[in-house]
Amino acid sequence: MGFKVAVVGATGNVGREMLNILDERGFPADEVVALASRRSQGTEVSYGDRTLKVRALDTYDFSDTDICIMSAGGNVSKEWSPKIGKQGCVVIDNSSAFRYDPDVPLIVPEVNPDAIAQFSRKNIIANPNCSTAQMVVALKPLHDAATIKRVVVATYQSVSGAGKEGMDELFTQTRAVFVADQVDVKKFTKRIAFNVIPHIDVFLDDGSTKEEWKMVAETKKMLDPKIKLTATCVRVPVFIGHSEAVNVEFEKPISADEAREILREAPGCLVVDKRENGGYITPLESAGEDATYISRIREDSTIDNGLSMWIVSDNLRKGAALNAVQIAELLIERGLIQPKKKAA
Repeated sequence: MGFKVAVVGATGNVGREMLNILDERGFPADEVVALASRRSQGTEVSYGDRTLKVRALDTYDFSDTDICIMSAGGNVSKEWSPKIGKQGCVVIDNSSAFRYDPDVPLIVPEVNPDAIAQFSRKNIIANPNCSTAQMVVALKPLHDAATIKRVVVATYQSVSGAGKEGMDELFTQTRAVFVADQVDVKKFTKRIAFNVIPHIDVFLDDGSTKEEWKMVAETKKMLDPKIKLTATCVRVPVFIGHSEAVNVEFEKPISADEAREILREAPGCLVVDKRENGGYITPLESAGEDATYISRIREDSTIDNGLSMWIVSDNLRKGAALNAVQIAELLIERGLIQPKKKAA
């Protein structure tokens, strides 16, 4: 007997990707329901070779639904996730609404699968920020081997992280530049075509942005509260795939060769690291793939036990949709959830 799964925000970038991944991975769902706001009611979305008609979230009854994968933004999640959880349906939420709640586990299955047992407190599990998710997949095996003290990261984040409007804006601005049209700035704070913007989410009092703060708080919650981290998050004119230049200081000695061997064996990681032209990964190749790719692994001579590396992943997949589906798979694998509709 399979599960009944609802995908909220099914018409957005991540929602569509979630439907693809549920199908690709052969998730044990008997029924998949696509939900969104009333505005999108009746829109059609594809799930494998089937077409689903989008239904309205506010009139849907979750009492016979087992899992709700939520990707409709923080405000919708704040309002709906607790209500859905109370109806006995487990919510896997892609927004930042519950990530920092001590009663809500924040999960990357390769990093902290055991924390998932706490989900029953609120029936909500949080999916981390896209830039944090891929970074901790690569850092976890290295932390286990040599204990990370400090991380300095600069991100190169694609426009799809800002939703469909972000992708549309890069496309229309690029076209406008080529035909010498007026370039309109709507979604981003400055022009994104042929430019980079060192500002994602809102500014905080200390001068960092919320996106940078998220990377700090989430790494501490999932990996180790003792790790010190500083981030600079930058939006770049790439459609899909986040890249990160990461510098790590360890407590114990670890060579680049050792790190390479550890990462080759690590779940979810793929090392592409030849010291030659094109012997590294770029976001273009990561798009549509599940792995977190690691390239340019080298020792940092300016500190003891330091390594630098380049980490790239598809932000719509491992950064969002894939991780959410893997969390649902982990719930089932560990026997933490049973289908409500038992076989007659």
